[in-house]
Amino acid sequence: MLRDGRAVHLRPMHCSDEGELMQFFERLDPETRYMRFMHVVRKPDVKRLRRVLAFIPERGTGIVATIPADDGIDVVGGSSLMIGPDPASCEFAVTVTAAYARTGLGRTLMSALIAAAKARGLVEMEGFVLRANTAMLRLADRLGFTTSADPEDFSVVICRLRLDAPVDRLSQA
Repeated sequence: MLRDGRAVHLRPMHCSDEGELMQFFERLDPETRYMRFMHVVRKPDVKRLRRVLAFIPERGTGIVATIPADDGIDVVGGSSLMIGPDPASCEFAVTVTAAYARTGLGRTLMSALIAAAKARGLVEMEGFVLRANTAMLRLADRLGFTTSADPEDFSVVICRLRLDAPVDRLSQA
């Protein structure tokens, strides 16, 4: 249940979600796409999506937030982590449609992703966030991530979370 009273269903992402994820991409407004991909993206990259889905569950985890729709379901948010060369750490991403922004869905997805990373025994999560993406940076701060400037790109902030540290600073207050 979100802050505005709407309900979403969280579940693991599957390869069979490709079509729904393509529709999800089409529902993202240009600003949300820019914040997620860090550049202008007008068309979905089907090959990249298939590569990401192929990594799940062996080298990653994906979580989708769905709502009922005339054609079955609609994806309104998603989060993922991908384990890189260091098997103890992962890179995260989260995206929420504008219609579900500021409802707590991003926090819900990130909290579920953090729990999934801990369950996998990972030690650290990191994400690359545009400095202009103040909503994501506020969320990262609330969830206990540390931030630092990307030494290679001033427009990017690196958010890191030690998974053996407290998850949520607000719940401790």
